[in-house]
Amino acid sequence: MSVVASRVGVSTASVVDFDRSRRWGAWYVAEHELRRIPGYKWSMLATAIGSPLLYLLAFGVGLATLIKTGGTAGIDGVSYAQFVIPAFLCAGAVGTATEEFTFGVLLGFKWNETYLGMNAGPITPRQIAGGHILFTVIRMTITSGIFLAIAMAFGAIRFPQGLLVLPIAVLGGLAFGIPIAAYSTTIREDRGQFAVIGRTIVLPMTLFSGTVFPITQLPIWLQWIGWISPLWHSTQLSRVAAYGHVEPGWLTLVHVVVLLALIVVGALIQVRLTVKRLNR
Repeated sequence: MSVVASRVGVSTASVVDFDRSRRWGAWYVAEHELRRIPGYKWSMLATAIGSPLLYLLAFGVGLATLIKTGGTAGIDGVSYAQFVIPAFLCAGAVGTATEEFTFGVLLGFKWNETYLGMNAGPITPRQIAGGHILFTVIRMTITSGIFLAIAMAFGAIRFPQGLLVLPIAVLGGLAFGIPIAAYSTTIREDRGQFAVIGRTIVLPMTLFSGTVFPITQLPIWLQWIGWISPLWHSTQLSRVAAYGHVEPGWLTLVHVVVLLALIVVGALIQVRLTVKRLNR
């Protein structure tokens, strides 16, 4: 390689850097995204710490005192805080994924065009798409990890089995966020599409996915919203991990399969659309 490089006037170091970028391009994209975090680290930390504290106070101390089941406070055989906090942890991961896979994607394509600059070098469109997913996984893991630590400190999630809630929440965030990223890749002009997603998809999904009350309390003609919601599937899995929520084994398997299917299919579509847009 060094002989060929010298003949065409390219240094060996440049060839090595090119090869390294080709091999680790997705990690370089994630590194770039991580380096922009210090610009809003304090707001991110405030949200990551403040949200679980507010949820614990509002639902664990406030609303929980008004909810009685069989003469004792709680739902599903546990306190209301233990019931609702795993769901809010999953909902928080979905919120982080939604932010990064909507505005974050459009930022790279249009507002500062970093994706175009990366594509002009040795980094491929597939690596750009994969790198953004990798960064979002890292960010969800950090914010959800802080949420989980606070919840465990207050006894809302049991240790150590509750640690499984973290990967479940990240899985749920990806299952919802990656298909949204595929849609964001197609947007050329921001005309409020993301606000529409928040109001017509994210909000109803949060309300009707068994987060603050069991989905079985909904009329049967509304329960389908939860069945097709990745948030419901991740919420149910998180409750199994957090306090041993009892459900049939086949249903637990369905939760896992649905989440993985959404991630895989969404990623395939997103990568294809990213390649098409950057190589047009």
